[in-house]
Amino acid sequence: MSEVLVGSVLSALSTGVGALLVLFLQNSLTHKFRDTLLAFTAGVMMAASMLGLIPESLAASGSIIPMAVGVLLGVMTLTVLEKNIPHIDLEHSKSGIQFDEKAMLIIAAITLHNIPEGLSVGVSYASDTEGTGNLIALAIGFQNAPEGLLVALFLITQKIKKWKAFVIATLTGAIEIVTSLLGYYLTSYVEFLVPYGLAFAAGAMLFIVYKELIPESHGDGHERTSTYSFIVGILFMIFLIDLF
Repeated sequence: MSEVLVGSVLSALSTGVGALLVLFLQNSLTHKFRDTLLAFTAGVMMAASMLGLIPESLAASGSIIPMAVGVLLGVMTLTVLEKNIPHIDLEHSKSGIQFDEKAMLIIAAITLHNIPEGLSVGVSYASDTEGTGNLIALAIGFQNAPEGLLVALFLITQKIKKWKAFVIATLTGAIEIVTSLLGYYLTSYVEFLVPYGLAFAAGAMLFIVYKELIPESHGDGHERTSTYSFIVGILFMIFLIDLF
């Protein structure tokens, strides 16, 4: 219990780590840096899904059906959220970063988008394989950091002070702690849900990688750098999987 709590807190609060950069880098942040970070995150999440969660789901069920159902449920959940809840999209412009102007709606949207990510962390800790939860918490943490940065930057454009933007951006990730514990308890006490939960997490992460992270990292003319960063992210997560 203590491990899942610590992992979920660290993963959720990594949103604040990304937001912390606005206190120092607001005027020097470049699109190339952002795109490189997003691509690295995509690589980490891709490797975590394909080499961690999906094999764990197959091993837990002994059948491809729960894995396939779980992946599709994860994709469908993110599809519904993406269609019905707006989120921050950076305008691809080398001259600067521009945001949608509906501040409170955007904050609520980002918070709701964090629900499946928290569930991913929780069900991963319910896996029988030691270290899976920590690896997925790390992968989600890498995804949360640039998200926190974008939220904080958006809030600053709405004339909110830097430190307030940092606090609000950090709090948007706090819901992951609650949903992580929920996912952990559900899959721990209802064991047949474990393979579905692991695959659900994989499907949600793969959706984020292909629908959000990769396209956003390729919109400003930094495709080659982003591709290299994506591959480095994959190798980094493979190294961690092998290490743990």
